[in-house]
Amino acid sequence: MSGLKGVAQALRRAVTIVLALAVAVLGVLTSTPTASAQGVAPLPGPIVGEFDPPKVAWNAGHRGLDLAGFPGESVVAPAAGVVTFVGQVGGVPVVVVSHGERRSTFEPVVATVSVGQEVEIGDVLGRLQAGHACSAAACLHWGLKRGDTYLDPRLLLAAADLRLLPAGSAVAADASAAQRAAEGAMSQGTLLNPVGGGIGSPFGMRFHPILHIWRLHAGVDLHAGCSTPIRAAADGVVTHVGFDASGGNRLVVDVGAVQGRALVTSYLHAEGYRVAVGDRVIRGDVVGWVGSTGLSTACHLHFSVKADGVQVDPAPYLGLA
Repeated sequence: MSGLKGVAQALRRAVTIVLALAVAVLGVLTSTPTASAQGVAPLPGPIVGEFDPPKVAWNAGHRGLDLAGFPGESVVAPAAGVVTFVGQVGGVPVVVVSHGERRSTFEPVVATVSVGQEVEIGDVLGRLQAGHACSAAACLHWGLKRGDTYLDPRLLLAAADLRLLPAGSAVAADASAAQRAAEGAMSQGTLLNPVGGGIGSPFGMRFHPILHIWRLHAGVDLHAGCSTPIRAAADGVVTHVGFDASGGNRLVVDVGAVQGRALVTSYLHAEGYRVAVGDRVIRGDVVGWVGSTGLSTACHLHFSVKADGVQVDPAPYLGLA
């Protein structure tokens, strides 16, 4: 009997070890994104020149994508990799990033990185320059190659919102670029920091800590302890108070025109609010208390801003850029 007990104990230990290894492997597979499967667009602007490679290598064609932007706009890495070239090609500033067997090219871009530097998804590579022929004020030509074969650069993206504008849409492209340029020039501290905390998670694409997917983080997470008073960032009218599974307790305040743009502010994950729809709030009024409701891992305030109906980075408005 003692021999049978020993065998049974050994089997239980073996099963426990196998299960632990399986859980560990599953955790790695589900929580670690791959650069080849996930990515972000190097510029947020629309496509104004489609990928149209020639059937024969030496014939004319468009061997990449043209994305509308504005001079000086930040160009970011669409996937993790290593910078393998920084310099001029035919008088045009070019940056090349290798992603394993594939490599991305970006032009005209004045680099802020150096050869050999490792970059992660979303890291700034340089600043866009004017000069590339396209229908906008400035355009990024983004190419992707494997060996000598040209590939569609969107292969590096999971589901980034890249869209082709109709032919002759220079006005729309310029308007999109001008809007982003205006955001970059926004005067610091237009809005009051609702909790006075620093940024824990910035605006932009990120790997969601709970959902484990890459998606836009359409606001900033501000550090604050549980039950910290939340103050109105600006004068405005409350248009929504409610609960949803993602944002938890959510408050929306229509601020109205600020520097020529219609602003709407949102406050998420609160413990609760002391205002109701239709209430008028004054900058600095206590409107609620910090919590961790909805998809949240700890107490903090998620604060977001829409300008003319478009989600924008709140950091410049808060003086935290």
